[in-house]
Order: sequence, then structure tokens, then C-alpha cells
Amino acid sequence: MNIQLNGLKLYAYHGVLPQENRVGAEYIINLKLTTDFSSAAEKDSLEDTINYAEVYEAVKEEMLIPSQLLEHVAWRIARHLFSQFPDITEIKIALYKQNPPMGADCQQVGIEAVYTR
Repeated sequence: MNIQLNGLKLYAYHGVLPQENRVGAEYIINLKLTTDFSSAAEKDSLEDTINYAEVYEAVKEEMLIPSQLLEHVAWRIARHLFSQFPDITEIKIALYKQNPPMGADCQQVGIEAVYTR
């Protein structure tokens, strides 16, 4: 069973270049959280599943902390989610920087990672 949040848009200040840390960029995040929500489905109860709004707030908190590498940001997001939501058994995260400053016509660059407990 998976809960997915796709296309989260956040503005943040990640990157190796000083300009990236001053100007910032828009980021797109896709999350796939593996958990057992059968009880929530049966009971129609939010308490028995993962609250999307709380996941978003956790992601937003981590995105506010500047990092050089997207790999590090994704790792921090996964660590935070595992800590806050003990029922998550696996996290797939895709993190993309829009219009990266790399001297090429490129819509986005990014990383994908899967973390398991």
C-alpha cells in the first residue's frame, strides 16, 4: 500500500554555487510512502493512516535548510519522515531542481532514491 504526494512545489536555496544559495530555485518533489493503511480504509479514520498535510510540513521544514547536494536533501527528508511516521516502511523520493544554472537548456535536474527501514 502506498501513499503518494506528487508535484510538490517548493522554493529553496540548495546548490554548490554561491548564486544558488542567494537566488534559490523552484523544486518539484514526488513522494511514494509505503505503509499499511488497511485499517484506515476499513474504518474511514485519519488516525489510522499518514496525514498528507503533516508529510508536506515535514518536507517543507527540510527544504528550508540549505544544502549543497540534492542527495543530502532527499536523505534528510527521508530521515525526518521515518522519525515522524513510524508506520512508513519505505520511501521513494524524487527531487528536481527547475531551470538549473548549468549553462545548458535544461528544464530540470534531479535525483531519485529509495529508503527502507
